[in-house]
Amino acid sequence: MQILVHILVSTVLLFMVGKLVDGIEIQDGKAALFGAAMLGLANAFVKPLLLLIAFPITIITFGLFAMVVNALMIMLAAQFVDGFEVEGFGAAMWGAFWLWILNFGVGMLFGL
Repeated sequence: MQILVHILVSTVLLFMVGKLVDGIEIQDGKAALFGAAMLGLANAFVKPLLLLIAFPITIITFGLFAMVVNALMIMLAAQFVDGFEVEGFGAAMWGAFWLWILNFGVGMLFGL
């Protein structure tokens, strides 16, 4: 049950990020749902490997390079989902930032 709530919250937040960030387009709820699911898969399987490879630069930048990895995960998810478009790395960085802020806010409000 908790995973369904997490997917639904991620879907809504990804849809909101599509409205907030110029350069990220999400056509409809279906694209947001599949985008959130693909982003979850990318974060589960690809992100740990990238963070391991990028560990030295992440330490040097005091963890800020992890935001670059998050942006890459958004770009990767967009490659596999029709209706979820990211127009460049800058848009992906802003998307990663806003997704982090919104996730943090929802986590603080609801304890997710």
